[in-house]
Amino acid sequence: MRDAFIAALAEATASDPSIILMTGDLGFNVLDNFEAAHPNSYLNVGVAEQNMAMLATGCALSGRTVFTYSIANFPTLRCLEMLRNDVTYHDAAVVTVAVGGGYSYGPLGMSHHATEDLAILRAIPGMTVVAPSDTFEVVGATHALIEAGRPAYLRIDKSQSTHEPTAGERFELGKARRLRDGDDLTVISCGGVTGQVLAAVDHLANLGMAIGALSMHTVKPIDSEAIQLAATTTGGIVTVEEHVSTGGLGSAVLEVLGDAEIWPRRFHRCALDPNTWAGVGTQDHLRSLAGLDQHSLAKEFERVLQTTSAP
Repeated sequence: MRDAFIAALAEATASDPSIILMTGDLGFNVLDNFEAAHPNSYLNVGVAEQNMAMLATGCALSGRTVFTYSIANFPTLRCLEMLRNDVTYHDAAVVTVAVGGGYSYGPLGMSHHATEDLAILRAIPGMTVVAPSDTFEVVGATHALIEAGRPAYLRIDKSQSTHEPTAGERFELGKARRLRDGDDLTVISCGGVTGQVLAAVDHLANLGMAIGALSMHTVKPIDSEAIQLAATTTGGIVTVEEHVSTGGLGSAVLEVLGDAEIWPRRFHRCALDPNTWAGVGTQDHLRSLAGLDQHSLAKEFERVLQTTSAP
């Protein structure tokens, strides 16, 4: 996803030199081409993410559109106060990009695991939160966030998958993307783990189960209409996220249902345990331990389908 993001940003910067990319002393192999093509739109601030957020705010208030870029929790949790007090309070056109969503940097341990970020960032007033599921959505989100000109959080991971878009399909912030059709159940997911979801859904389709899949790439503002439609026209909802169950996508979906006073026939969340830190391991290994690999998800979807419907 990160290569697709940089390519999209470079393309946008070619026609809009007001765009600036700031990085916290990383990503040289990925960012070299951007720097070479747009040296006046690139700034390495060093290991100083808090300063980067404040500098980005100042540049944005001077008419620039700024993307800050770093690993996982470094551009978010490390400088949360600056995102709250500087970026969002002043409605600055700053997009905070975290590469390494979920367990992307699993071997580096919990300091590099972005597993609470969606909950924390979506709680901040004025902050748009986007977690694309593939390269198509990363490119679309990059251009859409530039056009929006508002504070935003873009969470990307190492996935290189592209879930083939339909003919003429356009990315739209705040609108879920339908990846599979099916009325037995609807799975709503965000981020790179969507690839595991689709593999599970396709496996169950071969066994005669018709499960729909929505990519809820925009966690805030969330697509309330799509959620309510899934709740009222299909056999239930399962949410999947590479994030703790507290405050993330599943919580956002439940908030929509609660506010609308709608309850689906079935509801279940597949997410990380909010009371346990993960160990060290590859992303695939940690996903498997958390039940977020395609085989575990397929078993969970089938189990949910076999449960008695709620009244």
